[in-house]
Amino acid sequence: MAVNSFLEYLSLEKKYSPHTITAYKNDLKSFKKFCKSEYETDDLILISYPQLRNWIVSLVNSGITNNSINRKVSSLKSFYNFLRKTKQVAVNPLAKHKALKTVKKIQVPFTVQEINTVIDAFDDESDFVSIRNRLIVELFYSTGIRRIELVNLKLADVNFHERTIKVLGKRNKERIIPLILPVIKTLKKYLIVKETIGNEQAILLVTKKGNKIYETLVYRVINSYFSKVSTKVKKSPHILRHSFATHLLDQGADLNSVKELLGHSSLASTQVYTHNSLGKIKKVYNQAHPRSRKKNNI
Repeated sequence: MAVNSFLEYLSLEKKYSPHTITAYKNDLKSFKKFCKSEYETDDLILISYPQLRNWIVSLVNSGITNNSINRKVSSLKSFYNFLRKTKQVAVNPLAKHKALKTVKKIQVPFTVQEINTVIDAFDDESDFVSIRNRLIVELFYSTGIRRIELVNLKLADVNFHERTIKVLGKRNKERIIPLILPVIKTLKKYLIVKETIGNEQAILLVTKKGNKIYETLVYRVINSYFSKVSTKVKKSPHILRHSFATHLLDQGADLNSVKELLGHSSLASTQVYTHNSLGKIKKVYNQAHPRSRKKNNI
């Protein structure tokens, strides 16, 4: 009952996405299974920190990454915070738990040349799948939207008159993103071919059978096209979103504006993209700072 109440709380009050709620559910289910096996109980209200710590140790021994372990622990911590707020437990047993140390992986964005090469390769293609895939690439790079946000786009979200698109982000928060003319052009071309396949008109992006596209398909599209032009290890929709933010910052965009475009709730989330712009910042700094200019003139 406690778990079900918690999941309802995440859905109705926190307005988390179904994908996020499923992740919480799976983490709690996995922990309950551990408790049943090790302590012959699946009542999570009765669990103490030493038992939680043994679970964490078992996760470490299983070989999964510290990042994954910290995410699972975060799910349990949120669950016990909920139990404390609803007075089902007196204290959160994970309140003083310190996250495992992790090494931050630097995600390298695509270059402008790589992205342009992919987009230019579509110029001679006129079939439905190619036009749709071009639109997927252009939407990611010109708006910086998340994969799930792209999948859920509706035709009504596009405003051709205002040249904007409405995006439903995390916690059902809406934001309006401008559309550049090349994307408008591809959108109109796509809608013409979309009418020929028979489909659910409310959904913007569909499969060649007229069904709503799905996240795995979107990943395959991006990975396939960028594997042809880039040697980077990771070639995913998120890297295109990453590229969108990095290239805007490289061109002098305001950090707060990029934050709003990405749909971040705080600047801390947006600042992870600034390290890729450090070279640009150093160049501007060296050109602008009086002492730097004086030194270079010696």
